[in-house]
Amino acid sequence: MKEGKWIDITQPLTNDIAVWPGDLPFTFKISVTKEQTGSVNIGQIHTGVHTGTHIDAPYHFDEHGKKVHELDINLYVGKARIIDVTGHAIIGKEELDQYDLEGVERLLLKTSAARDVKHFPERFTVLRENIGTFLKEKGIRLLGTDSPSVDPVDSKSLTAHHSLNQNGIYILENIVLTTIKPGDYELIALPLSIVGADASPVRAVLRAL
Repeated sequence: MKEGKWIDITQPLTNDIAVWPGDLPFTFKISVTKEQTGSVNIGQIHTGVHTGTHIDAPYHFDEHGKKVHELDINLYVGKARIIDVTGHAIIGKEELDQYDLEGVERLLLKTSAARDVKHFPERFTVLRENIGTFLKEKGIRLLGTDSPSVDPVDSKSLTAHHSLNQNGIYILENIVLTTIKPGDYELIALPLSIVGADASPVRAVLRAL
């Protein structure tokens, strides 16, 4: 059987990409040109590690949590299931009970029909405090969402982050699922090996199974 093509579900990093309110804007520029060096162009980027499609390490919200370079990369490669939960402002056990999650280790939530990545959303779907316990019971180890966070933008308690972490579930945010149908896929969403970091950009891709 011919293997399917990989599908990019990553937000493109552009100089006008929306970032978390107050975070460092993303910039890319050619700092030295081929004309100047005589041989090559050399680019540089400035960015926060939560810009665009990224994973959160537990250290982001837990002083004693694992940092990016300490994470098990096998979490971010393997079979994943996408479910469509659009229309819900908040997601937890109550909303997910109706879905077949048998044997799922990586769950990706499609929460929105469309998203303009150049504008930070006024509203986005977040997760209930009971999400961690429920997903652990199902055997899920990685939760992905097309929202910029699993908690509200003004949250200080970060109850969903902590609920997931306390139950051994890792977080992938800002994936792009607009044109992706629910179903089972192979996922690759590897973080960069940034020593000491609380998060990392990823290039997230899917292939239908």
